[in-house]
Amino acid sequence: MKYVLTLLFIGYTYFGFSQSIEESKILRFDEYLGFVKKFHPIVKQAELLIDESQAKLMKSRGAFDPKLDVDYSQKEFNNTGYYDKLNGTFKIPTWFGVEVKAAFDDNSGYYLNPESTVPDNGLYSAGVSVPLGQGLWINNRMAALKQAKLYREQAKLDRDISVNTILYDAALVYFKWLEAYNELKLFENILGNAELRYTGIQKGVEVGENAEIEATEARIAVNNRKLSLEQSKVKLMKAALELSNFLWLENNVPVELQPDIIPDVNSESIVDSTFDINQLRAQSSILEEHPKMLSLNYKLESLDVERQLQANKLLPKINAEYNFLTEKPAVTQTFNTADYKGGLSISFPLFLRKERGDLKLAKIKQQDVAFEIDATRVSLQNKITALKQELESYSIQNKITLEMVSDYQKMLQAEERKFQLGESSLFLVNSRESKLIDGQLKAIAIQNKFFSTKAKLFNSLAVNPEL
Repeated sequence: MKYVLTLLFIGYTYFGFSQSIEESKILRFDEYLGFVKKFHPIVKQAELLIDESQAKLMKSRGAFDPKLDVDYSQKEFNNTGYYDKLNGTFKIPTWFGVEVKAAFDDNSGYYLNPESTVPDNGLYSAGVSVPLGQGLWINNRMAALKQAKLYREQAKLDRDISVNTILYDAALVYFKWLEAYNELKLFENILGNAELRYTGIQKGVEVGENAEIEATEARIAVNNRKLSLEQSKVKLMKAALELSNFLWLENNVPVELQPDIIPDVNSESIVDSTFDINQLRAQSSILEEHPKMLSLNYKLESLDVERQLQANKLLPKINAEYNFLTEKPAVTQTFNTADYKGGLSISFPLFLRKERGDLKLAKIKQQDVAFEIDATRVSLQNKITALKQELESYSIQNKITLEMVSDYQKMLQAEERKFQLGESSLFLVNSRESKLIDGQLKAIAIQNKFFSTKAKLFNSLAVNPEL
């Protein structure tokens, strides 16, 4: 169920604004993005990347947890105790593949294997198992932990990219809403002027100063403006509903934008401060700090760990084990080199086709990411440069359109004065007014493109702002 709430209530509840009722009806751009970043489900979903990376890191660290094994078996047949064997082992894996081990054996039985015979009180052992070839400098446990740490850092960057994308989408919708609102206010003002002009002409018709056809022409202009106003209302309604998709409260409660909530028409300075456009455009090392580039670099580092692991598997498996033996572990002097249990195992595939294939695949993956990094760097550089130049162009276009609108306004005012003096016609007044409307609509559209381009630059830099 969708709850219909006013943003006046939301602003009071979550931000503590002490504003007048009129001011509270304005939804500022930075406040709007603050709601999106704090409550939108996609933003919360992006945070799950961090939780997932922490869980994977915990899982990889679990490979180094101490392990306790107990093995007990007994056999009784025809009133004869064949064997009664108990083996307990405590193992501590270490970083460089060395495994520290302590064990206790207590075996007895009529048919017990002679090699399993131990003293009456059992036999204690303590020692180490050391890989001398494969697994000494890097092994599966070490590689998994290194990659989990890299993945955690990469997840933070991927989270920032995801949050930036949702803020970018939300910003475009706000600018669309602002454009529709500005068009609505324009047509409301124009309609008011047309109705006032029609009323004056109609009174002139009644007293014989104006022809009936002039009233007809004025009425056509009024209906034209009414039609444009109704179309702008529909456009504003659609934009408001689209904006509501980004408004949420705690506990995943969606919010529907109320009709009395309006955008901030003086948003340019707020947009710049929210996006921090001026500072971002001035940074020379922006590519080196770009989240996408840093994320790819972490990915490349993770693949390098994989390459090292596969290269290490080309070495033979050589495991050496040595354990001291004693009946009395409480007395340290009982541990001596004369009583021990040790061994050496060697394993080595003759052709190493699997190992060499895995290494080659790891190198190919590295090359693939390296190529992606190069391509991404060039693409981002060109995209950012193009957007900077586009912003400069729109800044110039804004100034030109504002000057054009001012001139159109003067031309319309002059034509209206001439019409009042009987030196002009209603047709020329309407023509001048149409030119003014076109100029104002063009100014509104360019402002929207200007803001949207700022949002694109913000998105291309993948910034996660503090809101």
